[in-house]
Amino acid sequence: MGKEMFNLADVKLMNKKVSYQGFFQVEELTFKHKLFSGQWSSVVKREVLERGNAVAILAYDPYLEQVILVEQIRVPVLAQIKDELAQSPWLLELAAGMIELNESPEDVARRELMEETGLEAKQLNKILHFYPSPGGCSERVDLYLAIVDATKAFGIHGLSSENEDIRVHVMSRINAYNKVMSGEIVSAPTIIGLQWLMMNKNALEVVAKSDTV
Repeated sequence: MGKEMFNLADVKLMNKKVSYQGFFQVEELTFKHKLFSGQWSSVVKREVLERGNAVAILAYDPYLEQVILVEQIRVPVLAQIKDELAQSPWLLELAAGMIELNESPEDVARRELMEETGLEAKQLNKILHFYPSPGGCSERVDLYLAIVDATKAFGIHGLSSENEDIRVHVMSRINAYNKVMSGEIVSAPTIIGLQWLMMNKNALEVVAKSDTV
């Protein structure tokens, strides 16, 4: 019978090299790992997309029960579009951004929220973290809940130096989740964030009511 859980001691990294360096980096890893049978695997080679880590921000007004989403073009989606009338590379998403060197995830969450929506977080709390594509990409996403004033959310945002053109959308929690169920929202961090919101809405409503007493 194999071990219940594996850890780093169950992987032997034999070689690691950079096979491509551009906007993103691709690394080739050569390794062996323990098998569920208790034996060791043969030598395995895998390429890993190293694109850095990111944060996504679920901007929510619990008093008005409204979610703030952003809309922008996502060029990689172009490769999947077959019908130009039915699909679009402009996606509805949570505000998000990459973590730069010497930045904390919380600092990035506050910065990206301001850059993409023009909002400041009244409260900011980490919800969870996840790996969007662990089969080929090392990226880890930290998901934050930002309590905001939805009445201040409007307009076009983004950094011109990064060619960003980002439109803010304010909608009810129910409307946002319906767009997940209908397939209009297809961004994984956004789906995860809105599903979390639906599961935890009662707790957030209690907080909102207690603040108004």
